[in-house]
Amino acid sequence: MQKSFLSAAAALLASTSIASADGVLNIYNWGNYTSPELIEQFTADTGIQVTITDFDSNDTALARVRQGGHGFDIVVPTHSYVQQWIAEGLLQPLDDAIVTDRGNIAPQWLNVDFDPGREYTVPWQWGTTGVIVNTSVYGGDINTADIFLHPPAELVGRINVIPEMSDVMAMTVYAVGGDNACTDDMEIWRQVRDTLMAAKPNWLALDYGTLDSYVAGDIAAGVYWNGASMRARLQNPDLAYGYPATGYPVWMDNAAVLADAQNTENAMIFINYILQPEHAAMLSNFARYANGITGSEAFMDEGMRTAPEIVIPEELVAAGRFSPACPQEIQDIRTQIWTGLLQ
Repeated sequence: MQKSFLSAAAALLASTSIASADGVLNIYNWGNYTSPELIEQFTADTGIQVTITDFDSNDTALARVRQGGHGFDIVVPTHSYVQQWIAEGLLQPLDDAIVTDRGNIAPQWLNVDFDPGREYTVPWQWGTTGVIVNTSVYGGDINTADIFLHPPAELVGRINVIPEMSDVMAMTVYAVGGDNACTDDMEIWRQVRDTLMAAKPNWLALDYGTLDSYVAGDIAAGVYWNGASMRARLQNPDLAYGYPATGYPVWMDNAAVLADAQNTENAMIFINYILQPEHAAMLSNFARYANGITGSEAFMDEGMRTAPEIVIPEELVAAGRFSPACPQEIQDIRTQIWTGLLQ
């Protein structure tokens, strides 16, 4: 742990404002995504007690915070939503006096388009969205979106699709020949709509909490995140993660302090805490995603460095695309298609 952090933490914990916050911190994050080991260590180091509340989608998180009265201090939105959070005044700038270690952020993740100079956010985890397949059920090519859009007979009725609109829409746009997840080509969107509607009867569900079902073999394939896929494979070696050659989303989730946080200083201390390589590694070792913090690899589990869910095959690297935030008119089209799919 760096001396700069210890000094800042000691000074803040001794201050009147921290005492009035009762040493608590409330984090609003994706489910099953926060390392218990990290939280235990943070509390041991700072005395701050942490409560985690889960959300299951970016839209759910945004809607909840917009309502106010939530009591959360930190939120973890995906990159394509960050500008919306900022524009609506829902986040506050990071305190330079407390968040002193943004220099630990890897260069490619420091001056990002969605938060130039990292004024509001720091990396939490980053990864890809692809497909997961039980290879004891299906032995063909897994690097294809056909796994869920045009599934082979042995997978029909045994497919789950995560109900995360941006990821599913992007993968389908690429699969039907579009080269931009926010394309303004209406013919592409018609093909996306028709393809998804035709595919849905072949699926078992659109659900998030499916890791145990993959491990048990109750679900044989689906759209899934790379880290969750790795966690499943470690419990069932028949599971494999595929990168659709037509294109797949690359994303980054980011920690930010809410504008109406009740424990702002505690939140800033936590933000700086996860910028330390050994602490970022705790997040990765739990959730099985990369984290964007320089030097964290030295503290990661050995398996993280060679995992097929983390190390993208060289020939498929170029198919990964960092999805932008879509203009409102395109977002409306995607929402209309998505609403029809969920009915």
